[in-house]
Amino acid sequence: MSGQVLRDGAIVDPSASLKLPSPEGKPTVTVLDYGSGNVRSAVRALERAGAEVILSSKPEDVLNADGLVVPGVGAFETVMRELKAVDGIRLIGRRVAGGRPVLGICVGLQVLFEAGVEHGTEAEGMGEWPGKVELLPADVVPHMGWNTVKVPEGSKLFAGVENERFYFVHSYGVQEWNFDVIQPRMAAPLVTWSEHGAPFIAAVENGPLCATQFHPEKSGDAGARLLHNWVEALRRPAAGGHADNTHHAEGSTAADTPSGSNPANGGTPAPESGTA
Repeated sequence: MSGQVLRDGAIVDPSASLKLPSPEGKPTVTVLDYGSGNVRSAVRALERAGAEVILSSKPEDVLNADGLVVPGVGAFETVMRELKAVDGIRLIGRRVAGGRPVLGICVGLQVLFEAGVEHGTEAEGMGEWPGKVELLPADVVPHMGWNTVKVPEGSKLFAGVENERFYFVHSYGVQEWNFDVIQPRMAAPLVTWSEHGAPFIAAVENGPLCATQFHPEKSGDAGARLLHNWVEALRRPAAGGHADNTHHAEGSTAADTPSGSNPANGGTPAPESGTA
């Protein structure tokens, strides 16, 4: 196609938005291009998982793709500022309100919560879920390496990899999960936990909105299977184009309390530039 270039392995076409469906019949995924570094591995992992991937911040690409991935590396406040600069917060909110799948990764998970506290300064998040991102109370930070996770029953994101280890690079996390409003018609989010100094949220599945604190694209076969699960779910939307679980935290109940994790193993991928 005239005008196309390749950037970090993804198709970037300044003159045309992503077309649906893709020519090969693959689910289409936009990786939100707002300046987050080191997205090459995420783009390639999504392609291997069966998606046609575009790196873009154009509203039509963000809104029309089957799935949107929000990567994130660095400081909470910086990521929020960069998202605002490309109108990313509004676009993400529109997708979520319309039941269109979104997957946040690392700081892409953190900014979905109400606030982040770093170096004594609190920054406002998107507020999709209640809770604050705070420094992990561990002797050694960042938490860098492989760790086990405690997956709740019924998880579709972790199907087939419930007992596997995933790769983390972060110093901050959400350490509490409490919803005080219950609406019986809404399905409760599924919360996956891990532990480093204290239990923290490793992933959330909330209807069309999912997120992981770890990097699935750096988590070997387990991460590849998780991304495959997410991409395959884009092929099978529920009636009306919505995901299987009803979104929004207001209808949720508290998740099970987490347990400790087992010692990690496995090789260590090259870390992203910066930690969350």
